[in-house]
This record gives sequence, structure tokens and C-alpha cells, in this order.
Amino acid sequence: MNIQIFGRSKSFDTKKAERWFKERRIKYQFVDLDRYGMSRRELESVRAAVGLANLIDEPADEPLVAYLAGDWAKLEKLYEEPWRIKAPVVRNGKQATVGYQPEVWKGWE
Repeated sequence: MNIQIFGRSKSFDTKKAERWFKERRIKYQFVDLDRYGMSRRELESVRAAVGLANLIDEPADEPLVAYLAGDWAKLEKLYEEPWRIKAPVVRNGKQATVGYQPEVWKGWE
């Protein structure tokens, strides 16, 4: 397995995901979304696995991405502003999850 966890250092769900992999002695690479974001290819790969709507994390008082015209524009906005991506995003090759989903990760072992 080649696990990548894209998350935020202060995110409770990101910490839970890291702990889940540590407890099972599964090596992973942590990438801070707020500091490094995701590459366009990584973002596209995750979008293909989980769907664009599942990636968007916007406050209710600022639904900017929801009003953008097309999927390409929404994906570009997520690339430019990675703080709008739900965390954690956990990747294993072409497979991906958004949020804390140990039931899915068990199938990756």
C-alpha cells in the first residue's frame, strides 16, 4: 500500500485517520493541505474516485464553489484554495476517501 493522507494538522478527523494507520503499523505520507495543497493530478484522481461534491467543504455562509458554472471551474477553485477541500483525503493509488472512513480502509489491507 502507498497511503497518502492530505489533511490539516489541527483537524480532529485527520488526527484520527493518522492514528488508525499508525495503530495498524501501515506507513503513510502526510501532506498538509493548508501548506502544500494538492497537485492538479492528485485532485483529479481523488475527484474521479469520490466525486466532486464530496470534496467541497464550504461554510454555509459562503457557498462560493457551489455557484461556479462547471466542474472544471469548481476543480480549479479547489486547486487554488485548498482550504475548501474536506479533510482528510486518504489515497491509496487510484482509490480515495474523504473524511474518516476506517470501514473502507480495512478493505485496502
